[in-house]
Amino acid sequence: MEKWHLMTIVVLIGLTVRWTVSLNSYSGAGKPPMFGDYEAQRHWQEITFNLPIKQWYFNSSDNNLQYWGLDYPPLTAYHSLLCAYVAKFINPDWIALHTSRGYESQAHKLFMRTTVLIADLLIYIPAVVLYCCCLKEISTKKKVANALCILLYPGLILIDYGHFQYNSVSLGFALWGVLGVSCDWDLLGSLAFCLAINYKQMELYHSLPFFCFLLGKCFKKGLKGKGFVLLIKLACTVVASFILCWLPFCTEREQTLQVLRRLFPVDRGLFEDKVANIWCSFSIFLKIKEILPHHFQIIISFCFTFLSLLPACVKLTLQPSSKGFRFTLVSCALSFFLFSFQVHEKSILLVSLPVCLVLSEIPFMSTWFLLVSTFSMLPLLLKDELLMPLVVTTIAFFIACATSFSIFEKTSEEELQLKSFSLSVRKYLPCFTFLSRIIQYLFLISVITMVLLTLITVTLDPPQKLPDLFSVLVCFVSCLHFLFFLVYFNIIIMWDSKSGRNQKKIN
Repeated sequence: MEKWHLMTIVVLIGLTVRWTVSLNSYSGAGKPPMFGDYEAQRHWQEITFNLPIKQWYFNSSDNNLQYWGLDYPPLTAYHSLLCAYVAKFINPDWIALHTSRGYESQAHKLFMRTTVLIADLLIYIPAVVLYCCCLKEISTKKKVANALCILLYPGLILIDYGHFQYNSVSLGFALWGVLGVSCDWDLLGSLAFCLAINYKQMELYHSLPFFCFLLGKCFKKGLKGKGFVLLIKLACTVVASFILCWLPFCTEREQTLQVLRRLFPVDRGLFEDKVANIWCSFSIFLKIKEILPHHFQIIISFCFTFLSLLPACVKLTLQPSSKGFRFTLVSCALSFFLFSFQVHEKSILLVSLPVCLVLSEIPFMSTWFLLVSTFSMLPLLLKDELLMPLVVTTIAFFIACATSFSIFEKTSEEELQLKSFSLSVRKYLPCFTFLSRIIQYLFLISVITMVLLTLITVTLDPPQKLPDLFSVLVCFVSCLHFLFFLVYFNIIIMWDSKSGRNQKKIN
């Protein structure tokens, strides 16, 4: 009973922080003609309520796709429709066709914030609590502390409640999927993850680890027996869930193609805004978008993404384990973020979720990554006037992690899960005994750099000839961090598998 009382307190703290952040202004408030992402979510309610389903993704006089046209999968549209019915009951003016564009009022702001909070309460927060309760080999207090740190992660709070989106819905479904397949409820886990993909297509970042983990389970059971039966059940579950979500859009071929075109707008190019991935950062030195043909940009992006995630996925398929699955989720999502086509700065949340799941295993590195992921969205958060919420939530999160996990005491090679790697290197370089100290120094340099860049961005004006200088610096520094973390997580994955084989030989 004590555990559940503590978890209730943790949930209340998480909800309080979320609601406090939501009291600030929102993305695009009072800024015509587009009014920002807040207006996008409201506009989708307007469209889904007033137009027939067949017109939701098509350009028309009633649905100008240049004005926040729907570009998420059907489940997002259904969610918007559900919210629209509630909005219609409270105040029809909120979703009136055409006349409601740019609608701003305190009552509507309260309504929209409440819809995000309810989605959190129904989907994301229960998944976090249950995941932390299912953690093995840690005390009740550590489970509660883990839940608190995950719920205080500033990146998701600031984007969903400050910038205004519903990322917690897709991430919540993905977390239910992780819970399902980790506990051998493979069909329920697959269904939950299919819902995540059908809510936001960016959940494809997590798709390969799910596929490889489940395929590895089938191989392990034997494809001539129980494994084949499981494979058929999984295939039927995935197909059935997609058919149910897409059924209204599959009546005509052109309708299906139009939805897909909206979900994957390859015409936008390799990248748009300042994002902390390899293409945007490398373009500082070489203008890739101007030099390479459009189709070649797609090919090179695909090749780099595929090659960077291949080793971890192969390991997971051959040696499926819950731990390997969690770390491969991190590695693959980070590969997608760094190398894939048309990445948005908010997509780092898709990497942050699996990092939250390994917080209790590598608290120092996980805390460091989650701080960097929040920092990488600094230009967007400053644009939304979220400086104070950013500072307060980041400090609160850092204090929670530092006190709950004593992160500065967990920087040894064993705690960083680098012992096997270090032993392998020391076979050839006996003097390689300083890895732990190097990581501690890198962390210190990293924090100082992020603080200084934040202060410079906030207090100084960039040169007139380089108006995006500070934003570019934030992206470049964050990208260097993410490349370092990609190497780190892949080392854990590869050497943990090697360690597991050696352990079997010893046994």
